[in-house]
Amino acid sequence: MDVFGALQTSVSGLKAQAFSLENISGNIANSQTVGYKRIDTDFVDMLTERPTKQQAAGGVAAFSQLTNNLQGGVAATGVATNMALSGDGFFTVQTKGSDAGGSPVFSANNLYTRRGDFAVDRDGYLVNGAGAYLTGQSLDPATGLSTGNGPIQISGTSLPAKATTSISYAANLPSTPATASGSALLGTLPGGDARVLSGTAASAPSVAASDTDAFVKSSVAGGELTAYSGTGSPVSMQLRWAKVAEADATAGTSGTWNLFYADQTATGTSAGTWKNAGTAFSFNGSGQLTAPTGTSLSIPDVTVNGTKLGAVTLDFGTGGLTQYGAAAGQVTTNTLQQNGYAAGTLNSLAVTSDGKLTGTYSNGNSVALAQVGVARFNAPNSLKAVSGGNYAETAESGGPLTGLAGGTIIGGNVEQSNTDTAGEFSKLIVTQQAYSANTRVMSTAQQMMSDLINVIR
Repeated sequence: MDVFGALQTSVSGLKAQAFSLENISGNIANSQTVGYKRIDTDFVDMLTERPTKQQAAGGVAAFSQLTNNLQGGVAATGVATNMALSGDGFFTVQTKGSDAGGSPVFSANNLYTRRGDFAVDRDGYLVNGAGAYLTGQSLDPATGLSTGNGPIQISGTSLPAKATTSISYAANLPSTPATASGSALLGTLPGGDARVLSGTAASAPSVAASDTDAFVKSSVAGGELTAYSGTGSPVSMQLRWAKVAEADATAGTSGTWNLFYADQTATGTSAGTWKNAGTAFSFNGSGQLTAPTGTSLSIPDVTVNGTKLGAVTLDFGTGGLTQYGAAAGQVTTNTLQQNGYAAGTLNSLAVTSDGKLTGTYSNGNSVALAQVGVARFNAPNSLKAVSGGNYAETAESGGPLTGLAGGTIIGGNVEQSNTDTAGEFSKLIVTQQAYSANTRVMSTAQQMMSDLINVIR
């Protein structure tokens, strides 16, 4: 390499160090930018083809090295819709191109970002501080089923009422019930026989109003819950258990019970009435339920105080109903829940660790409204950085892989910049020294060329 080659090499050094300085300045400038990933600088030597004994140190080129795989710190913000990714992945977002007829028009291609400072805008979309719109799978709050993919929009409409269709029930029935009548068994009442002694009755019998007092004294309370009609009207559903048969060695049972519900609550002027669920519940000598088989049964045409609920499934699961000894002789209710609710308005939003955006409504229900879109890449550092903390897919990065895959989302937090300011200052000093050294090489080469010209003169 001659003097001219040395001059060219020093010029490449100046360019490379200037490029490094540009990255350092950008990293320091974005040290407080949410979700920012610093860009480091890689230096590569550039050699000319020469014999081994004549090989000379060549020039240098500088290239950017992204740090998308290095996570920044997580900071709480108190904003429920803010979210930080813990682990690999990026939020999928789209940018808004224009507004057509008052509705936003979004870009056709997804971008990817770690910037999770999302908030709901005036149109109900989740948009971050750089103007990127969060995409994902929207869910029907009533059914939980997907309604489509794209920018997530939170509707301000109320949550429609849901009728009670299922009751989860788990209880222990005492082997010897303590009734007010002193008799453990419910017999035939004066107004008619309200019992089902085996199997399922074709038509479930009822307790006549005139027999209500006698029935209550010969049964034990089984719990009470609020159920809802299709319009969201609440009704109080009272349950009672009555033992209708003792142990039957021939049938192999240790007791048979009937479940009743109050289809008409007592008022000051009239007695209440009770409706049999229509099925005999039988237990073996170990207190295990033997009939009905299965884990649930359907109670048809449930009506309470004139409010029609329709068919309601009693879900008692495996081992949910037992007949063990109980000192008090009363039913011990372990689970009594139903799946209906009244209409409600949206009060607040939250993000779960698996990426579901949930809404809490005035009726006390929390339902999933959307599944946040998250994508992973085999080579995240090969993504192309664009403005606003967004990245675009490249051939080198590979296609997006959907899902968290072991990662989690932290609601109410954001990921901070992964820039280490102290480290950037250290690189700044080294870059300045290298730049100055290259200028000294240039001045030396210039002096040598001047000396050569002077010899010719």
